[in-house]
Amino acid sequence: MSPAESKEKKAAAKPAKAAKAKKVKAAPVAGAAIAPELYDFILAPLITEKATLASEHNQVMFRVPLKATKPQIKLAVETLFKVQVKAVNTLITKGKQKRFRGRLGTRSDVKKAIVTLAAGQSIDVTTGL
Repeated sequence: MSPAESKEKKAAAKPAKAAKAKKVKAAPVAGAAIAPELYDFILAPLITEKATLASEHNQVMFRVPLKATKPQIKLAVETLFKVQVKAVNTLITKGKQKRFRGRLGTRSDVKKAIVTLAAGQSIDVTTGL
């Protein structure tokens, strides 16, 4: 048996690795339709004092689903807003316990994405998608 055949048998004997999180296809070609799944990765822009200060450093903040990953967020922003993303940072704000009319309630957890855009790029979050 040749060494090439033995490598093929070993490769066939290994079990396939489990699939990871839902993968999103690469950015579409110019003129092609935008995949509707990309709208699920950006819930809303964050318009706060801190987000406004970050916009001076070419950063935009969005609320995203808890299960969204950095590559998914990057692809969604690049495709939907037609900009070049330099970096994506995420953080999860845990929900606090609050009282409403004497009743104890819990706010839900929120995941935020801070998207740094390439030099010369900008997004006007007031216009929407």
